[in-house]
Amino acid sequence: MRTIICQEPGRLELVDRPSPSAIPEGWVRIAVSHVGICGTDYHIFEGKHPFLEYPRVMGHEVSATVLEAPAGSGLAAGQPVIVNPYISCGSCVACRKGKPNCCVAIKVLGVHTDGAFCDEIAVPATNLYPAGNLSLEAAATVEFLAIGAHAVRRAQTPKGSRSLVIGAGPIGLGTALFSRIAGHDVTLLDTSAERLAMARDRLGFDRGVVADANMASALAEITDAEGFDVVFDATGYARSMEAAFAYVAHGGTLVYVSVVKDDIRFADPEFHKREMTLVGSRNATAEDFRHVVASIEAGDVPVEALVTHRTTLEAVPADLARWATTKDGLIKAVVRVAR
Repeated sequence: MRTIICQEPGRLELVDRPSPSAIPEGWVRIAVSHVGICGTDYHIFEGKHPFLEYPRVMGHEVSATVLEAPAGSGLAAGQPVIVNPYISCGSCVACRKGKPNCCVAIKVLGVHTDGAFCDEIAVPATNLYPAGNLSLEAAATVEFLAIGAHAVRRAQTPKGSRSLVIGAGPIGLGTALFSRIAGHDVTLLDTSAERLAMARDRLGFDRGVVADANMASALAEITDAEGFDVVFDATGYARSMEAAFAYVAHGGTLVYVSVVKDDIRFADPEFHKREMTLVGSRNATAEDFRHVVASIEAGDVPVEALVTHRTTLEAVPADLARWATTKDGLIKAVVRVAR
């Protein structure tokens, strides 16, 4: 089968590899249809991922069609599905608590194990969800949107709350969309006026603040100097994550959607006087995937506005390399694998 391998940082190759053959019990062989390109994939290509071994087949935002399904799985050959790429052990302390998204021994497709930049893969039947009425291209956006949906659910912030989403990249925009769906009054903060303009024009987020010398006064004006009830940081930058504490209202919540290797430092008096809640959000669960599918079907998530770039499996080596450095107008790129 056709496979794109990142042999080492900066080198992608299209090669032929054997299709999956020895399928473990309870797993399903699927034909990959579409794969979204994630920030993680760009980091892998650039050699910036801290815990990755090369060579690696990337790709974890996946839609597919079932080829072979085990009896009793509830799946049938030819069925369009969405892939949950977080393969959990099922027995650790997190899994026993119903939190496989933070499994102690988690293996994420395309990161800890080979992913879906290829014609076929095999995954556990429990990691496949029906695509419903979604197109297979739209179904490939569900995983990245589920990251934001999970973060919003983790925040447990009521309707009518003022929310600030820091970072208007794909994950931040997904978080902003599900914050809006939750009934929050959403403000976006980003260093790029272009990204904020795209969020306004394509997704209807009219309140965007450029992160510059004037941002503190602009944010204070929006909240009458009270701060935001919930702040989501989706930047992946430690300095931004540390600065986010200052934007949280007394009694409010700060959610870290992204993760960094660095230590995060904050002033304990500022944290305590607000009686803040600090929340870590990792990956997503089946509940979040279902919420995303229902929201797309209801017309609350404009997938056609999110997918700005398209390519084919054969063109991935050239296109991904270019988009890693040239992101003008880019929100989400999707690879069409199916021929």
